[in-house]
Amino acid sequence: MRKAPIMKQPAVYILASERNGTLYIGVTSNLPQRIWQHREGLVEGFTNRYSVKMLVWYEMHESMESAIMREKALKKWRREWKLELIEQNNAQWRDLWDEVKMG
Repeated sequence: MRKAPIMKQPAVYILASERNGTLYIGVTSNLPQRIWQHREGLVEGFTNRYSVKMLVWYEMHESMESAIMREKALKKWRREWKLELIEQNNAQWRDLWDEVKMG
């Protein structure tokens, strides 16, 4: 029996290097694939340079436009607000990769 194809859905996400560590905010149309790319070091730049690979928060969106607006807004937030957002739903700073990975 074949698995149904994974539907692409826009998402905003926050990665961290560790609890209260370096944060990265991103947007994607395919969350499992994008997080896998970060974890495998396939994304050049900031996340690879600073080893920011732990998924600590994400939010699904109905459209890419709303996801991009949310990402831009979050990037303007003060750091303490970002930390509070993470801790509202992930107080232990667990890596949420298991919730989103494919298969």
